[in-house]
Amino acid sequence: MFRFIGRRLLVAIPTLLLVVTLAFFMMRAAPGSPFDTDRRLSPEIEKNVLAKYGMNKPISAQYVDYLVNVAHGDLGPSLKYKDKSVIEILRENYMVSLKLGGAAILLAALVGVSLGVLAAMRQNRSLDFGVMAVAILGVCIPTFVTAPLLVLVFASKLGWLPGAGWDGGALVNMVLPVTVLALPQIAIISRLTRAGMVEVLHSNYVRTARAKGLPEHRIVTRHALRAAILPLVSYLGPACAGLITGSLVVEKIFNLPGLGKFFVLSALQRDYTVVMGMVIFYAALILVLNLLADLLYAVLDPRVRLA
Repeated sequence: MFRFIGRRLLVAIPTLLLVVTLAFFMMRAAPGSPFDTDRRLSPEIEKNVLAKYGMNKPISAQYVDYLVNVAHGDLGPSLKYKDKSVIEILRENYMVSLKLGGAAILLAALVGVSLGVLAAMRQNRSLDFGVMAVAILGVCIPTFVTAPLLVLVFASKLGWLPGAGWDGGALVNMVLPVTVLALPQIAIISRLTRAGMVEVLHSNYVRTARAKGLPEHRIVTRHALRAAILPLVSYLGPACAGLITGSLVVEKIFNLPGLGKFFVLSALQRDYTVVMGMVIFYAALILVLNLLADLLYAVLDPRVRLA
């Protein structure tokens, strides 16, 4: 197992390097500058500002300097937020996205797996068709549609929940954004679980368990479900990373101080260092979660060996 983890970490280094390289040159190729304002700077001041951040050097020299700083754990200062480094911005705002994403993926896993199992147990019946119809709607309807609708109903019309704001992570403030984030994942997870369960329930070892007289609930929970959720484990790695780093739309609509909101604002303001820091954080998180998913896959399936 340790050799497997070591090899995966060695592969992660060039992967991260490729991500950093592409993001760096794409950001520099985008039109505009972080120092563009309504009031144009004088040539002398602009020259001094560029020199301060090392942006007066050739692009290749800037790239090498950035790689060296990243290797030393320095993601640089923000070009727009005064006296703040990228590390400080990540440290101050990642907990918001972590709470939202963690709650959303937990809710999606519980509800999605339950619906998928129920649909598979009632294959080609009304319950199965109903669950899959709802799942298709959940996949097709984007979050920028469901979020305003839920705000309109539960915040504006009924007044049960606040329509925006964080309030220190109060439960009532998390209900709507967590629900909006979880709905598409519930749809996808329920479909994956149903597909896996339908295949496993028709396998020989399940037929053997039924022939031995084992109760149906025991067959499902102790035999079928473990094998059926293997495709789901592979999906949850990048899904968790996407939810934890925050949904751009959801955080913007609900005015939440998470990583997604800062990513959008920084991209619009051409805050190169913050955008690069977010990209590195997101890429590293995907690599780590995919590694954990592979390890969990091996635990659930004894046939898989990590050499």
